[in-house]
Amino acid sequence: MNQKWPDVLWIVRHGESAGNVARDAAHAAGLPLIDIETRDVDVPLSELGARQAASLGRWFAAQPDERKPTVVLSSPYLRAQETARIVRHFWGVASGASDTLVDERLREKEFGILDRLTRLGITQRFPEQAELRRLLGKFYHRPPGGESWCDVILRLRSALDTITLHYCEERVLIVCHQVIVLCLRYLVECMTEEQILAIDRQGDVANCSVTTYEFDPTRGREGQLVLTGYNFVAPLEEEGTPVTSEPDAPVGAK
Repeated sequence: MNQKWPDVLWIVRHGESAGNVARDAAHAAGLPLIDIETRDVDVPLSELGARQAASLGRWFAAQPDERKPTVVLSSPYLRAQETARIVRHFWGVASGASDTLVDERLREKEFGILDRLTRLGITQRFPEQAELRRLLGKFYHRPPGGESWCDVILRLRSALDTITLHYCEERVLIVCHQVIVLCLRYLVECMTEEQILAIDRQGDVANCSVTTYEFDPTRGREGQLVLTGYNFVAPLEEEGTPVTSEPDAPVGAK
C-alpha cells in the first residue's frame, strides 16, 4: 500500500481578529456597516486572539517531538499568519520543521459586495441578496464579486491534492478560517451538503480550536484519514484563555 495522506492533519482556525471585535461592536450598536479601515486580508489578531494563539502554541509544545507538526500551511490572511507565527514562537512545531508555507487557496471565503456589512446592512442595502441567500442557502449562494461554499470547495480540492502529493507521511498543521475548516471536513470525509450544514448549525468553529485527523491504514484499500477531534478547545481552557467562536466578520477596504 502506498500511503497518500499525512500521518496527522490538524486544521486550526486563527485566533480572534480585530475584525471580529469591530463586527461585535457594530451589531451591538445596530449599525449596518462594520467600522474597520483595512482590507480583510490585512486584519490582524486582537489582543485576545494573540493570547489564544499562545495557548495553542504551548499546547503543541508540550507534545513529544514526534507528535508535533513537521509542515505548517497558512492562509495568506494576516490573522492566520500571525497565529502560525505565535505557535512557532512557543516551539509548537517539530525540530527541523520546514518554514511556514503560505497558500492562497486556504484564504477566507470572499464576500464580494457584502464586505463590511452586518446582517442589518445586507438587508437594507441588498435585500435581493438576502432573499437569494435564504432561497439558495450558504452552500450555493454566491454574492456578486464573492464566493459560495462550492467555490471555496473547488480551490480546496486542489490544495488537498498538493498535500497528498508532497506531504504524505508528514504531520501537517493548517491555519485557516471557519469556512475553510468546514469545507475541508466536507472534502476529507466525503460529506453531502446536508451533512456539513448540519455540523455548521451545531455551532461556530471556535478561534484556535483544533480539528484533528489521523491516518488509519486499515480503512479502505489505501487507508484513510479518520477524524479524532473537532472544535477542540482544551488548549485554551486549560490556561483559562477565553474561548470565542463568532464567525469571521465580512470586512474589507473602505
